[in-house]
Amino acid sequence: MEQNNLKPFWAVILGASSGFGEASALKLAEDGYNIIGVHLDRQVTMPNVERIINQIKSHDVQVKFFNANAADTAKRDEIIKEIKSMLKVEPIIKILIHSLAFGTLKPFIPNEKEQAINKAQMEMTLDVMAHSLVYWVQDLVMHNLLADKGRIFAMTSSGGHSSIPYYGAISAAKAALESHIRQLAAELGPKQIAVNSIMAGVTDTPALRKIPGSISMIEVAKRKNPRGRLTTPADVAKIISLLCREGGEWISGGIINSDGGEDVVNYVGQGGTII
Repeated sequence: MEQNNLKPFWAVILGASSGFGEASALKLAEDGYNIIGVHLDRQVTMPNVERIINQIKSHDVQVKFFNANAADTAKRDEIIKEIKSMLKVEPIIKILIHSLAFGTLKPFIPNEKEQAINKAQMEMTLDVMAHSLVYWVQDLVMHNLLADKGRIFAMTSSGGHSSIPYYGAISAAKAALESHIRQLAAELGPKQIAVNSIMAGVTDTPALRKIPGSISMIEVAKRKNPRGRLTTPADVAKIISLLCREGGEWISGGIINSDGGEDVVNYVGQGGTII
């Protein structure tokens, strides 16, 4: 994907108003991509959305944000129709990023003071954080909007292969998401579209702060990470940018560790000794 003539091309970012989605939108705009963002915000957080939009515009690219539930079928249909009407040249979307962080944080087996996750909450979590990726890709392909040699990224986490308190449903969603990525990589191979999971290290985002015990997770990650700090959304956005460059198309179907080596460290001993 050439970096010197990107102005006609668009990136669609699901979850564009915070965390990894926001950072990726800003970095790809800096690279020269026009940005379509889908986000779900209340009136109180809309000033932050306007700030992001203005920052994107400062890179002399086009931008269109939709305030809607990206996992809602009717809303997705409306957005796809508007995108198709807005983009006069087809197919022109080069990048899709799935960064939706909305799920239920409840135990499977509760103690006497807790409530167990129920079927509706489990299904909602997997639908938003995993299955919605498939439906967006299906619609973009069906409407001839996804360009050959494009890139698709979805945000996973170490929870996809490890147990974290209260994270069971989200862990299942991340594992399902990684499976969807593998299948999409195989089926989109003939169109030369690269599809990958991005596994960030522990990152201090609004989504992380909702997890019970997140402060402890942050402190452990700081000691565990070989770089001595947390991952940032900007770190991850730079990796996505690199994978969108010419030559990155041959990396497909995998999990890209974007954590400074954090996930390979199993234990930090006394004095910070890495084991």
